[in-house]
Amino acid sequence: MLNEKTEIELIEMDKEHFLHPTSNVKEQQENGPAIIFKSGEGIYLEDLNGKKYIEGMSSLWNVNIGYGRKELAETAKQQIEELSFSSTFSTYSHKPAIKLARKISELAPGDLNTVFFTSGGSEANDSAIKLARHYWNIKEQPERRKIISRKKAYHGVAMGATSATGIPEFWEFAGLSPEFYHIETTSSDELKNIIEEEGPETIAAFMAEPILGAGGVIVPPENYFKEVRDICDQYNILFIADEVITGFGRTGKMFGMEHWKVIPDMMTIAKGVSSGYVPLGGVVLSEKVHKVIKDKTEGTLFHGYTYSGHPVATAVALKNIDILEKESLIENTRDMGRELLTGLEKLEEDLTVLGESRSVGLLAAVEIYKNKEKKEHFDNKQAPLIVKEAAKRGLICRAVTYDEADTIVLAPPLIINKKQIVKIITILEEAIKVVTKNQNVS
Repeated sequence: MLNEKTEIELIEMDKEHFLHPTSNVKEQQENGPAIIFKSGEGIYLEDLNGKKYIEGMSSLWNVNIGYGRKELAETAKQQIEELSFSSTFSTYSHKPAIKLARKISELAPGDLNTVFFTSGGSEANDSAIKLARHYWNIKEQPERRKIISRKKAYHGVAMGATSATGIPEFWEFAGLSPEFYHIETTSSDELKNIIEEEGPETIAAFMAEPILGAGGVIVPPENYFKEVRDICDQYNILFIADEVITGFGRTGKMFGMEHWKVIPDMMTIAKGVSSGYVPLGGVVLSEKVHKVIKDKTEGTLFHGYTYSGHPVATAVALKNIDILEKESLIENTRDMGRELLTGLEKLEEDLTVLGESRSVGLLAAVEIYKNKEKKEHFDNKQAPLIVKEAAKRGLICRAVTYDEADTIVLAPPLIINKKQIVKIITILEEAIKVVTKNQNVS
């Protein structure tokens, strides 16, 4: 157990010197960090005082192969000793980036065959937006600049990615850039309508997550993405699939869009590509898009990041993908996803405050209702209270409360087993009962 004085010192240092991302600033200043973690192993994290938690969100949907994998540490060590860093600007290259680009092209569906590397998902989505506009510029259609995305979508916090994000709270922080439009989450008709209203000749791309993650694990209707693909083809608009959360096994397939057998023109990746061990992201381009860029770009492509194709990050990602494949973790995700959904549905039968359980692989959610038949929520959102209570009991999960939502979200590591799923359900049940026991439920 940590010395109490040392813990207090860390809390005070955190409050004084660490401005946390996507966090309540006043809460941090008043209470310090919610938890200070010390170590991780498998699906578990351990805090400074030795308390263990099931990481039911894979941290930020990203630690797909679990914590403490020595294989990745050894890979990083070897790569640092051999080549710690090398720029990929001015066509310089190195083996790990080349091999990872080839591996991703082999895994990606259809003709998605070329990778532009970034440091994470926000940069990947920002890059996809810029590459889409560049594509139309060099095709001599510079008026095609508008980006359509969906309400409740989350595409990151870089300037373009923030504007594509369909959650207004993020716009309030930095402002909404012009030429970004947001439609209802599952309406292909609305996509067609806005294209016709704005004029297809002004639109560069439509961007969508296969399953909306931060917006509450919203699963599209069966034909939605086929209709979207047809509409984009009809109006000659690029379709960008944001696979930052859904990629690399999270949904029980390598990439989420494979559930609907739809091939986008560009696909963004991050998170699970390295299981969060090192920062890495990218944009995977179709043959159509890559051909235009390589044939028509005059001189330098004026876009790139210092760490695009970082040798340590790409080497670790290669090893991470190797583990995903050799340990059959995508198959395990399908199996354990069914177990998780079964557990949530059983809770829904037993607890009248729950409804609309859903899971695609190990990407799951359940709604909290005062009256599930009328879809009436409690006056005070219950999901954040349940999440806090679950954390006290050793389970980390997530609350989504944008708009009218009162949602609990789960996305555990892909290595999880049936016994651990049962433990998640047990803790969640206890937390829900404690929080809602005095509520007037109809």
